[in-house]
Amino acid sequence: MARQLWLLRHADAEPHGARPDVERRLTKRGREQARAAGAALARMRASFDAVLCSPRVRARQTAELAAESWSARQRAAMAVHEPLSAGFDASQALAAFAGRAADARLLLVGHEPDLSGVIAELTGARADLKKGGLAVVRLDALAPRLDGPVGELVALMRPRELYLIGGHRAGRGGGGRLLAAGPPLGG
Repeated sequence: MARQLWLLRHADAEPHGARPDVERRLTKRGREQARAAGAALARMRASFDAVLCSPRVRARQTAELAAESWSARQRAAMAVHEPLSAGFDASQALAAFAGRAADARLLLVGHEPDLSGVIAELTGARADLKKGGLAVVRLDALAPRLDGPVGELVALMRPRELYLIGGHRAGRGGGGRLLAAGPPLGG
């Protein structure tokens, strides 16, 4: 099995200027998006060797709210990863796999334009990762350095798809309510 890199963009946050950028929090809509993403990951029975998130408040909140649907073991795999704060690139994404198994799965929770840049560098694909959206990259070969595409974009989901997968009904403004719960992540 190949390594997998799952990329979750932070959910909808307060507007720029509301407070210092590193302290911007999720809006009500963002909190719903984050929970829907977590429920979708649980429904997909995705499990991760590590869940790394940016230290910025909106990314940490996204990871924490998503994790509400996960098992205690999976929540314990969460950690703040300073490089995800800004300027994160494909080389850093590959470095996050260091010392992990050949079939390791990582979930990174971060920001744009960094995450779309990682997708482009690793796969050659142009992707527009929406707030609260998720992408999955399969890494067939991890070269010691990045010499062009080393992976394949296998999924790109907007919050609307995550609501549906997770058993949420998308409402006006992207909000939703839980329709049904799936099994816990990594259960």
